[in-house]
Amino acid sequence: MPVEILMPALSPTMEEGTLSKWLKKEGDKVTSGDVIAEIETDKATMEVEAVDEGVIGKLLIDAGTEGVKVNTPIAVLIQEGESAADISSSAKKEEPKAEAANSDSDAAGGKTREASEEPSAAKEAAKVPAAPKIEVAADPDIPEGTEMVMTTVREALRDAMAEEMRADEKVFVMGEEVAEYQGAYKITQGLLQEFGERRVIDTPITEHGFAGIGVGAAMTGLRPIVEFMTFNFAMQAIDQIVNSAAKTLYMSGGQMGAPMVFRGPSGAAARVGAQHSQCYAAWYSHIPGLKVVMPYTAADAKGLLKAAIRDPNPVIFLENEILYGQSFEVPKLDDFVLPIGKARIHRKGKDATIVSFGIGMTYAIKAVAELEKLGIDVELIDLRTIRPMDLPTVIESVKKTGRLVTVEEGFPQSSVGDFIANQVMRAAFDYLDAPILTIAGKDVPMPYAANLEKLALPNVDEVVQAVKTVCYK
Repeated sequence: MPVEILMPALSPTMEEGTLSKWLKKEGDKVTSGDVIAEIETDKATMEVEAVDEGVIGKLLIDAGTEGVKVNTPIAVLIQEGESAADISSSAKKEEPKAEAANSDSDAAGGKTREASEEPSAAKEAAKVPAAPKIEVAADPDIPEGTEMVMTTVREALRDAMAEEMRADEKVFVMGEEVAEYQGAYKITQGLLQEFGERRVIDTPITEHGFAGIGVGAAMTGLRPIVEFMTFNFAMQAIDQIVNSAAKTLYMSGGQMGAPMVFRGPSGAAARVGAQHSQCYAAWYSHIPGLKVVMPYTAADAKGLLKAAIRDPNPVIFLENEILYGQSFEVPKLDDFVLPIGKARIHRKGKDATIVSFGIGMTYAIKAVAELEKLGIDVELIDLRTIRPMDLPTVIESVKKTGRLVTVEEGFPQSSVGDFIANQVMRAAFDYLDAPILTIAGKDVPMPYAANLEKLALPNVDEVVQAVKTVCYK
């Protein structure tokens, strides 16, 4: 089966680059990791590797072509025995389109903290659905008849911060590149221009330092939003988060708290390596005094971030780089706020329950669509909040379906799914018709190579097979 090789990104905000030269030609055999081309921008050069073993069936972009959009197919890999005729007619050789567009493909390739592309004034390209269309249950938190607007997760997060900053002058945002550069992922775009440098603050690359400044500001009554370029870097600040922010209310006997938000991307992006790919949902959910939120949709991102900013407790707000460019319906309301600690039944069903959160929902939703074709009616729950967790919603669903599968990208040991399984066994053991199964990332550091990264992450087939197993199909 032909496999497309895509134009990667050199940095989180790279939108296009030059395919400077091909190092392989059509008909050449390659193995995974072989360098096949070089791409460049005005700031950096990068090698493009084959994502699998096979034969270069077709080169789709000529060497020297400028303005190649990130995620554009640049070559097609076929297996021995296949011919170029097997390549889908959709993979036709074409020049990159001239119109400006935001590729929303932050996660297409490796990045460094130094690499920066200039902010683009280009508008976003046509929206791409995050998952197959399935029948979705109505959200009880959104009034019936509300007008809905298609919005990216990136825009929803920015709008949430802007609305709260307009409503409360004590709210401010700080972090690396949040001001002049408009955010490493453009989440803070436009905030500096509207609120000024006193409320949108660029910090040095010293997470322990600026997280501590944020905690101190919160202790004085301000409401800081501390952005980490990635939560992997927040490990430098974990002492401030756990020993200062989370414990202040308890250790002061309720006299002083730390009303603040720590936010940024968590989990795997695409080929950013083991040190930049960890999911921190389970890590922070262990800590009394913290609330942990991990939204999937743009509506949840907006409504829950507004709630997090208003919360009197420190909130860990985990986002996902791959979801930033995905578009979802967001209610057009003056003040849309969702309750922290309340799960959402994404789809009602009767045969089995799937529980997921964050980007894990992409696997779950696609699996539900496949299972529907097999006649298995799945109830899908989006946790949205990891701590405090809405266990009653999960338990009531399991009492109805008798079967449970959890889905997440984090490491399997001491995972969120393990905790859910433990609690359901305690509260609903007599209702279970099959053992609970948990789907998680593999118990290895995240590989850099694309083919190995794919193996390390959960996949739709694993979820489908798990549900079939608990349904004895």
